[in-house]
Amino acid sequence: MHAAVVSLHRQGPVHPQAQACARCELRRLALFGTLSEQALDCIHVHIAAQRLEPGQALYDIGQQAGALFTVRSGVVRLERVNASGERRVVRLAGRGDLIGLEALLKQPYGSTALASTPLEVCRIPRGLVAELSQSHVGLATALMQRWQHALAQAEEWLAELSMGPAQRRVLRLVHKLSQYAQGDEQQPWIWLPTRGDIGAMLNMSMETASRAISALRRQGVLLQVEPQRARLDLALLQATLRSDERG
Repeated sequence: MHAAVVSLHRQGPVHPQAQACARCELRRLALFGTLSEQALDCIHVHIAAQRLEPGQALYDIGQQAGALFTVRSGVVRLERVNASGERRVVRLAGRGDLIGLEALLKQPYGSTALASTPLEVCRIPRGLVAELSQSHVGLATALMQRWQHALAQAEEWLAELSMGPAQRRVLRLVHKLSQYAQGDEQQPWIWLPTRGDIGAMLNMSMETASRAISALRRQGVLLQVEPQRARLDLALLQATLRSDERG
């Protein structure tokens, strides 16, 4: 099941989506963060806010890429299926990230984007980005920065989460998930993937993933585990990571 588009209709002199973007606390992180409110009003009639529930697909692998998406809130996972038919999560994206960059090259999406939590995104049509890139030099620079960020995320995923002992990989995954945490700064809640999803992310069996999560609970890194979320002792997580890095 795919996401529904939340329509936005002009009710005054300024388009409501432009007003929302001008007030948005993510504006400095978003692709159009450098544009003025007047410029936002001109373009945001073309932009739609979308909301997805966990498990809904934002787009599918192989689908013609017609738009980019800025993540406003929530976590989205990008999945592929390998030649053996096994599902692999290739990276995660969260608040402020730009996904669907294949659209800039008029290529099909290279992965399936699935909402892991309640998700809010802004859909940015490819044609709008192409048009604005010609008249706003800063936008071209912002796009290059987004490309670099996506590449860095992919390299980090490969280097830190695809190799090494299973317990270390799960520990680093929890650290990655802490970037999307909510609530108390010292003991925030994080989205906790299912054991099957952890296996797909880290190339391990569900049993191995389950043992690793249980070990983190015994150590006190995970204070409380519920379906799809866990409360985290952030200070202990960081201390455990430092200890692991020292060997």
